[in-house]
Amino acid sequence: MKGQAMITKRQLRRRDFLGLASVVTIGLVMTACDEGGEEKVDTSKSRKGAMDSFGVGDTFKATEPLTFTFLFSDQPTYPYKKDWLLFTKMASDNNVTLEPTIVPNSDYEQKRSLLISSGSAPEIIAKTYPGQEAAFVSAGAVLPVSDYVDLMPHFQDKVKKWKLEPEIEALTQEDGKYYVLPGLHEELWPDYSLCFRKDILKKEGLSEPKTWDELRDVLRSLKKAYPDVVPFSDRFKGDSVLNIAAPSFGTVAGWGLVDGLLFDQDKKQFAFAGGSDKFKELATYFNSLVSEGLMDPESFTQTDDAAIQKFVSGKSFVISANSQNVITYRTSMEQSLGKGNFEISKITVPSGPAGDIIGGTRLENGIMLNSSVKDKDSFVALIQYIDWLFYSDAGQEFSKWGVEGTTYTKEGGKRKLAADINFQGLNPSGTKDLRVDYGFSGGNFAYGGTTDLLQSTFNDEELAFQEAMKSKTPRPVAPPVPFNDVDREQATLALTPLKDHVKQNTLKFITGQRPLGEFDAYTKELDSKGMSKYVDLANKAYKAYADKK
Repeated sequence: MKGQAMITKRQLRRRDFLGLASVVTIGLVMTACDEGGEEKVDTSKSRKGAMDSFGVGDTFKATEPLTFTFLFSDQPTYPYKKDWLLFTKMASDNNVTLEPTIVPNSDYEQKRSLLISSGSAPEIIAKTYPGQEAAFVSAGAVLPVSDYVDLMPHFQDKVKKWKLEPEIEALTQEDGKYYVLPGLHEELWPDYSLCFRKDILKKEGLSEPKTWDELRDVLRSLKKAYPDVVPFSDRFKGDSVLNIAAPSFGTVAGWGLVDGLLFDQDKKQFAFAGGSDKFKELATYFNSLVSEGLMDPESFTQTDDAAIQKFVSGKSFVISANSQNVITYRTSMEQSLGKGNFEISKITVPSGPAGDIIGGTRLENGIMLNSSVKDKDSFVALIQYIDWLFYSDAGQEFSKWGVEGTTYTKEGGKRKLAADINFQGLNPSGTKDLRVDYGFSGGNFAYGGTTDLLQSTFNDEELAFQEAMKSKTPRPVAPPVPFNDVDREQATLALTPLKDHVKQNTLKFITGQRPLGEFDAYTKELDSKGMSKYVDLANKAYKAYADKK
């Protein structure tokens, strides 16, 4: 997938996650849930604790104490504490108590699916990336939230103000409804790129590469100057660099592979990206890096720790990173190389044959609601509270920064942590941590928001990177592929072996284990695994959707 390395799970937001979820097969065995297709309920009788007047700018406070159950993804770096200020302020200011079901982050997706399939999921289901809800729609396990956004003034306001209608439309299922409430970003948030040893570039008189061809030339120069070094040794099994490179080659790959589909805006139809000529061009480019000794072939198999150790010890000069990774690398390198003996930073994502294009979405991970909530007498209050907490400016600032005057101060619109509180290096002298000790800025609640709020915890270096990335062209949002129940099952069964084959052979082509001359044979193998049928199903679903508009 708002939505936070060594990469921590919170940092891995997978903002490209649009389409079928990786765990959709669990949705095929959900026999314990109610049947779907229910009509919108009359909410006039479900107003226990609800505010009579609730609009944009209003702070939600239940008219009587309410308790809602919540599926909580527990991070080992800031483990759950029931007495966090986050929860005590919710109880005092919003009159709401959240009763959590605690699930270790490492097992979260599997446990979430099991709880939903057994009919025992909490009312609020956090940490859901757009696309993951598709597994649970046909069984009626999750609420069609689009039926009730009329009760969510802040959500509607941000969608309209930020022109997010195409992204929201992409969530549509076959019944014309959507079932996930995503985090909303005002602007696209590109975070991942390549981190370079800038001091080495300066020493060799090299400029920051602006294109992928220039990147190869820079790596060639570094290899010539340091023949015993493989300049680029990557982490994330290559998924990050393939993901950021693919849009500028006109395709999708790595983390961005997702459902394997790529929409042709001219032909108005989907194709399977992994079998295209543009995908071959991408694989050919990275094969050239490996074959020339410019990129470590272990980039696609090694652990993150192994890749990081090579970079921070000076055995490589380039590695993938997000903004927090750079801080982590820098801290380690001050110990290994000595402070002042190096300079590192992210480069702007290079442009490629298809142009200066980047992928991504303004939708962050968000929440699903158990379909049973529609039967609660406090249903309207629940929806109002969710709207305030996840979509109002005040609720988002609360989730991220905490309580003004306690965890932070605000002057002239600029937020500053309290003197004794630290958060990701913003206030190193702080003896307490905003997440660990207070519960704020955690992955279960801090989704999306204004660009000002998003960037309020960025350092000057990251702000400069974000400004430079604004010159890039975002790839257009693809339309929805709302499968009906029968076709979704067939598509799911086809997608798993197709993606596995793409991933296995991408590795082989890039590292030279399989000659690129066999790419045509590889595409025939994809077809034998159901590629054409899968694409036909997708285009059938898209056409049915488009014809209804």
